[in-house]
Parts: sequence; C-alpha cells; structure tokens
Amino acid sequence: MMAAIEVSLPDEQGKTVLYRLKASPVPVPGAPHVFNRVVFSAAHVVADPFAALEPALGSSIDWNSTIEFRRHLLDLGLGIAEAMDTAQRGMGLHWSGALELIRHSLEAASPHERERIYSGAGTDQLNPADARSIDDIVRAYLEQIEAIQKLDGRIVLMASRALARIAKSSKDYELVYARVLSACDRPVILHWLGDMFDPALRGYWGSAAFEPALETALAVINANAAKVDGIKISLLDAAKEVQTRRHLPRSVKMYTGDDFNYCDLIKGDGLGFSHALLGIFDPIASAASAALSALNRGDIAAYDRLLAPTVPLSKLIFRAPTQYYKTGVVFLAYLNGFQHHFVMIAGAQSMRPLPYFTNVFRLADEAGVLRDPELAADRMRRFLALHGVEG
Repeated sequence: MMAAIEVSLPDEQGKTVLYRLKASPVPVPGAPHVFNRVVFSAAHVVADPFAALEPALGSSIDWNSTIEFRRHLLDLGLGIAEAMDTAQRGMGLHWSGALELIRHSLEAASPHERERIYSGAGTDQLNPADARSIDDIVRAYLEQIEAIQKLDGRIVLMASRALARIAKSSKDYELVYARVLSACDRPVILHWLGDMFDPALRGYWGSAAFEPALETALAVINANAAKVDGIKISLLDAAKEVQTRRHLPRSVKMYTGDDFNYCDLIKGDGLGFSHALLGIFDPIASAASAALSALNRGDIAAYDRLLAPTVPLSKLIFRAPTQYYKTGVVFLAYLNGFQHHFVMIAGAQSMRPLPYFTNVFRLADEAGVLRDPELAADRMRRFLALHGVEG
C-alpha cells in the first residue's frame, strides 16, 4: 500500500494546514480514440527560462517541450487550436512568434494529424491605435491568412482588437468578414471572444448588448456559410451559447469555449449539443479524452464521473480577471512534469496570488488530473518554499 502523500499548504493568513492528497489520477486512455464530438484543446507554450531576452521585449520559447506537449494532446485524440489565447497570443506571444509556433506544430504532425490542427489568424501585427480604415484591418487579416495557408494550415479566425476599436456599425463587421472569408481556402472556425477574456473586445460585432451582437454574427455566418466550419463562443454564459447554437445553419458547428459550463454543453440535451474548443482541455487532457470516449459509447454516467469533477478546477483557473487563466494552465503543466520550471513568456507566472495556486493544486488532485501525485507534491513544495513557506 502506497504511503499517504501530504503537503503543508498555507491559508490566506499564512498559516499552514496539512493536506493529504487523494492521489487517484485518471488513467491515461489508450488508443483508439473515437469521439462523437469534434474537440480541440487550445494549447499553451513552454517558455525558455535560460534565454537572455528581457520578458517585456519578446517571447523566448522552448520548442522541444512545446511540441512534445502537442504530441501529448494529439496522442489523446484531441485536436489543437494553435497560437490562440492559451498560448498567450496578444499577451506575450506576438504574430512573428505565433507564425513560428504554427510552423513547428504543423511540421511535427503527420498529414492526418494536421487535419486536427487549426491555427489562429488575427490582426495583432497591427497596433489598434494605428488602424485608420477597414482596409487596414482587412490587409492585416489577409497577411496572416496567407502565411498560415502557405503552410497548408487550417484557420481559426480570431477577433480583432483593431476592428473593435474603429468599427462604426455592424455593417463594418459584415464587410470585413465577407472580404476576409473570401480569401480562406477551407472553411474556418470563427471566434467570438468575450471581453472577460480580452477587455479590448468589448462591443464586438457592433454592440455591447448580446442580442444585437448575435444578430450581426449570424448575419456574417449566413452570408458566408460555405466558408464557416463553426463558431467558438467564449462568453462564459451557457444560455447565450445555446441560444446561438439553435440559430446556426445546419452545416455550421457550435464549438463551446465556455470553461465554466463545458460539461453540460458538450453532453447536450434533446435539442442539440456543442463541440469543443477549450483552454481547460490543455491541463485536463487525459480526463477529457476518457470522458469523450465514454460519451461516444453512450456511457453518460462515466462521462459525468470523469469530467464533472474538473469543472470546479476550471472555474478557479478562469476566475476574474479571466485573461490571466494561462497562469493556472501553465502551473499545472509544471506540476504534471510537462516542463521543468514554472516560468512563462512575458513573466505571466506572477499574475495570480499564492492562495490561487494552493487551491489549483487541491482541486487538480480532487479532479484526478495530477498524473503523478508524488511529482506534483514535490514540485508544489518547491514552489511554496520559493514563496517563503517552510514545512
């Protein structure tokens, strides 16, 4: 019988309490992986802690560890949403680094696996303050689309901060998307990212209110349906996602980006379900793969048993300010041995307080997503010692 694993965890007053790990990780599911949902994990990047570049000046990436993690996701049957928000796009990862990341990921994948990699195309090489016209925004989109398509990549069409800044009406959105989608050689996934993830996107689709914004998004989709594989909605509001889903053309998929309600949205109801493109499927990849296989078998009890315990963890990782969720994702990658350090590009490892990390550790253990509990406990102790916690 294995000895109990214990860690002294501090509370918000600094008093330590002995925590005994459940230490019951979800077994890594083996192939074949057969799902009845299309599922992508938005994947993080691993920083190079030895690079001399100042974190504020650019991104230094450990390419070997970054690509090894993508192999982990692909081997579990998941697709990869590459160079998206989880990879710190727009928060440390700039367009030049994003394109290099996309190239590395596609080169490391087999032809069949490349069909499961969709990469973010946006306008982040254009400073929103420098955008003077709709034409500037279209040119920025087309530059990224052309670069990704030259690599034979598929596209997630990301929301544009520049468009949110200068659009005068919903018609500007319809015009931009019509011109941009016409240049795409395969159907794309649209991304509706809420302002809780990126405050600069407030009022996207021409309105801060949901109903008129939805009307514009649906107008774009209906006018360009042959160019749209699906839409990912990241609004952290299940009712809004379901409402949108029920108005989509039959050929267009709904990809949930709701890291609070994904368990029920993917499972669905008698009127439909969502596919998935989720940042939380990075740290909980094994549990997600096992749960999706159970869902495909019709074993709803197993699906709930595997995935429902991850929801409290996800709600903590994605708590407000939501844009800093990447810190929790990378912390779990460190605890789980996917990288040998807890350093992020742009120094983003500092963007959450110490009690956040102790709670992430507890909830990850309870959800069974610490794949090697002894390693995770050892790394948690090291992390706490760095913060002055002894014991």
